[in-house]
Amino acid sequence: MRDRNAPLTASGLDSLDWAKGGGLIPAIVQDSATLQLLMLGYMNRESLEATLASGLVTFYSRSRAALWRKGETSGNLLRLDAVHCDCDGDALLVLCRPEGPTCHLGTPSCFTAEGPQGIGFVAELQRIIERRSAAPPEESYTARMMAEGPVRIAQKVGEEGVELALAAATGDRTACIEEAGDLVFHVGLLMQARGFGWADVAAELRRRHEAAGPRPE
Repeated sequence: MRDRNAPLTASGLDSLDWAKGGGLIPAIVQDSATLQLLMLGYMNRESLEATLASGLVTFYSRSRAALWRKGETSGNLLRLDAVHCDCDGDALLVLCRPEGPTCHLGTPSCFTAEGPQGIGFVAELQRIIERRSAAPPEESYTARMMAEGPVRIAQKVGEEGVELALAAATGDRTACIEEAGDLVFHVGLLMQARGFGWADVAAELRRRHEAAGPRPE
């Protein structure tokens, strides 16, 4: 039996139900960091093989009756992280890192004109920090902090943590939210400086949860 937790590989394509859709399977595309739904496309066996082999998401165009690599003309590529299939083997979930807007209208997603919302924006913030780190220090606070190095950033993390604690002690909800935002931003700077990200932190928290075992609700 196929491991449903494992990403799909080229050797597992025979397990998919190609017949149900006349050789085509719908593919839902999701940003692997922010988890924002980006688009829906269709794949035949050849386009899925091309996706897995190249690491660039490739679809089958029903209107042109041909393969098309997303971003081949616009440059807005979708870099593959993993492909999963559903329990029936007749739908795909494509996890990727988008380079630029996914929608042809210039928006991040075909489903909404906005970028990631909720907790997903924290992952997007890390990408913003990465981009701004390359700016001239005189033009960007992020770049200036990165230029000053991890020790100075660690100092700021400590300062922001104390300010959050003080806001919490006074019971000021608005101040707590603002100071928590400052702390998260500077933690993001520290992660960038030390070469890890929120996915690494989430993996560690998940490891601890699983190691602790089940607990009564």
